[in-house]
Amino acid sequence: MSYRAEYIWIDGTAPTAQLRSKTRILADWDELPLWGFDGSSTNQAEGHSSDRVLKPVFTCPDPIRGGQNLLVLCEVLDTDMKPHASNTRAQLRQVAVQFAQQEPLFGIEQEYTLFQGSRPLGFPEGGYPAPQGGYYCGVGAGEIFGREIVEKHLEYCLAAGLGICGINAEVMPGQWEFQVGPLSPVDVADQLWVARWLLHRTAEEFGVRVTLDPKPVKGDWNGAGAHTNFSTRAMREGYDPIITACEALGAEGKPIQHVSYYGAGIESRLTGLHETAPWDEFSYGVSDRGASVRIPWQVEVDKKGYIEDRRPNANVDPYEVTRLIVDTCCTALERAEQV
Repeated sequence: MSYRAEYIWIDGTAPTAQLRSKTRILADWDELPLWGFDGSSTNQAEGHSSDRVLKPVFTCPDPIRGGQNLLVLCEVLDTDMKPHASNTRAQLRQVAVQFAQQEPLFGIEQEYTLFQGSRPLGFPEGGYPAPQGGYYCGVGAGEIFGREIVEKHLEYCLAAGLGICGINAEVMPGQWEFQVGPLSPVDVADQLWVARWLLHRTAEEFGVRVTLDPKPVKGDWNGAGAHTNFSTRAMREGYDPIITACEALGAEGKPIQHVSYYGAGIESRLTGLHETAPWDEFSYGVSDRGASVRIPWQVEVDKKGYIEDRRPNANVDPYEVTRLIVDTCCTALERAEQV
């Protein structure tokens, strides 16, 4: 007997990387091997030296094909077996190991928008729907568009064993969210990439396109983000580390450094309107969805918990956002002896 392994990787498309995949047939007793691909077709090589290497790093059951078939997330290597320049997972691994004793955990809220043709699912031809207000967590055919796709995606993620912990309709017709976590930095990023692949693959079955564009519709509509919830063991046990982490994210030079990696087009979404802080300003506050970083009200009450960085775009690279937050916050917590 044989099984099918779908090798998935992140390409070198700029400014926002895309997902790629291809299928390998393996015998039952075969371990997952390294595999090659044409990097000149994925913006990861020149044609005169085009071979690149896929190294399996995370596997899960393939919920679409079923049986013994697998989804296989890979890192991209050069032929000398060193990480390719587009391989942001390799950089995260180093930081995650450095601060593993602080036990950082993440939960990422992935917003996205379903498109039918050139307009969001649910938008009427040649016009606009009613203003946002009733769509968020709504119910009924007048408010909700694409639920069959969203439910199918959730079913696939659960069958794959991913750490998905919820879904909800967002503030615009055709706009939805799923959440992954809490998980360690590498695990949450790996599983978010696989969940994204499953989302694209699910929508493909319905003839619908998924976009992670941070501002899919101009005008008086919210954008699409990837709010990133973060804690360390010390933050889960006390409030002073919560404040230390917030102050570290706002320290000189840090806000610009972070937003420069928080997804292409961030200026179009972080305008100071639609539950965002301006992209070039930093603030934090309790229960404040207009701040860069929110401290949930219950965290202030309990004097322990987590923080929510509200700045990352929907199209952010989860390897980048987790690397930056761990590096900035865990370094500050270590200096403050709050570990």
